Formats: sequence, structure tokens, C-alpha cells
Amino acid sequence: MTPPPGWYRDPKAPHLERWWDGTAWTEHRRAPETSGPPVPPAPGASAPVPPSAGADAAGRRAKVVALTAAGAVLVTAIVTGAIVLGKDDDGAEANTAPTLATSDPTSSEPATDTTAPTPTPTPSESASEPSADDPAVVVDQLNGITLPLLTGWVRPRNVTEADVLMTTDGTYECPGDRGYCRHGTVSSRTARAGDGTSPEALAKADIQDAADDAYDRDSIGRRPFGGIESHQVVKSGPAQVGGRAGYFVRWRVRTAEGPGGYVQSLAFPSRVGTEAPVIVRYAFDAGEDGPPLADMDRLTRGIRSTSD
Repeated sequence: MTPPPGWYRDPKAPHLERWWDGTAWTEHRRAPETSGPPVPPAPGASAPVPPSAGADAAGRRAKVVALTAAGAVLVTAIVTGAIVLGKDDDGAEANTAPTLATSDPTSSEPATDTTAPTPTPTPSESASEPSADDPAVVVDQLNGITLPLLTGWVRPRNVTEADVLMTTDGTYECPGDRGYCRHGTVSSRTARAGDGTSPEALAKADIQDAADDAYDRDSIGRRPFGGIESHQVVKSGPAQVGGRAGYFVRWRVRTAEGPGGYVQSLAFPSRVGTEAPVIVRYAFDAGEDGPPLADMDRLTRGIRSTSD
């Protein structure tokens, strides 16, 4: 059923009412207390009896008032909280009518709203605030950082390691021990007390473990690349990370099976909580199937604090 013309809660501005002309929304809006076109009576409601009808019409007039009030109940029962005014994929406004509630004007039972109400956003749901559902970033709530989700990268899928923030899309059969590998992973962890104090000391202490975890043995002891045969430091130095001074070390790792890869440990102080140092690890396969090495720098430049 299409609701009759009337004032209903504006789905784009819930604090206002908007005029529904029976087939489409108009541009007329008002504050709820502002007078406007009268709300039409519900179908079946009788018109008021003119004063000239005399005293003998008093009883009928009382009945009319009662029926008119019942009609108002019906109109009020029209789902004011469930008016859905969406947008289609190309941004055009979807002209969706208000949904009628189930109501009987002659019954004393309250109307039944069969449509679920639309949740009202809270101030904490601002579009500028990092969110795990934001397609542009991934969020590490523990360490208080966000990283940009670059093209070709996805949130972890079927990954057992809890500290992995993102991976390249898809898998392939590992060249060494049986299993499935990914061409790139990015993970983060909070530095331990014994790892060191300065970002430089932390990065230099972590890089060997980062390389072993990515290309030597996995968490269950398999060697997906047949083990590491050698490594070479290809780059290291200070790095600005989210407005903080950090340090990174990057290795080129050669493995017994496959093309090997690049591993980087990036250490910097967090800006949240106790400001414990954070270590972000990158592991990129070498060769044409691996992600662009420049993504390491792009990701580093894109790291932000969740407090920003």
C-alpha cells in the first residue's frame, strides 16, 4: 500500500518532517512543531458535521470526532522511524515510500510496526575516524595505528597468525614443503622489553626473526621455501612514521626454493597508551609475481596514529 499524502520524518534529516504527496517526496520540509498542510485522515474516516446540523447531530459529531481520532492514530502509526530513502549505486536518490504499519482504526490495540527501525549514527561513527570497515585503511587497534590498503592488497583471509594486517590477494603452492604461500604480507607487533630501546636497535634486532618467520620456517615447522641460504642488507636508515622518528632495515633474502624475497623491519614509538614501540614487518616475494618493492615505502608513508 502507498501511504496517503502527509508529513513524515525526513529520512535525510530525522529532526525535520518532509511532505509525501502520495507518490513521491517533495522538497517541503518543516520542524515538527511548525504548522503545515493538514495530515489527511485515514481512508474510511468521516468528514466533520457542519455546525448547522443542529443539536440532533451532536451524537453524530461525537462519533465523527472519535473516528477522526482513530484515523489520526492510523496516520501516526505509519512507520515514521522506518522511512527508507536510499541511494542507488550511481548516486541517484531512490524515491522510496514510507512503509505502512498494520493497524485497525476500529481496534483499541496499538499499531504493529513490521519494519525494523534504521539505526541512528552516533558521533563516534564519523566518516573521518579510522574503522575496520573503512575500505581505505586497515586498523591495528592494539598498537594504535592505521595503514593504507593499497591496490592488490586485502585484509587477512584464512590466516592463522594474529598479527598479520594485510596480504596480497590470492595464494599459490609453496615451492618447498607442501602448503600455500602468499606473495606479500604485512604484520605488526608490540616490541618486547628486551628488544632494545631506540628504533634503530629494535629494527636491527628484529630483522633476523622477521626473515626466518617469512622465508625459513613457518609456525608449524615446515619450510615452504626450503630455508634461507643467504641474505644481504639492501637498505636501512631513519624513517618518519606518522610524525614520529623511526628506523628500518631491509634485507634481500635468497632461499633454497623459489625466487626468495625482501624483508623489512620498521620500528617506531606509538602515540597511544604507554607509547610502547611498534614493529611493522614487510615480507615481499622477489620476482615478477611479488608486489612492487615501492609498496614498502608507500605503506610506511601512509602509517597514521588512530589518535590523529
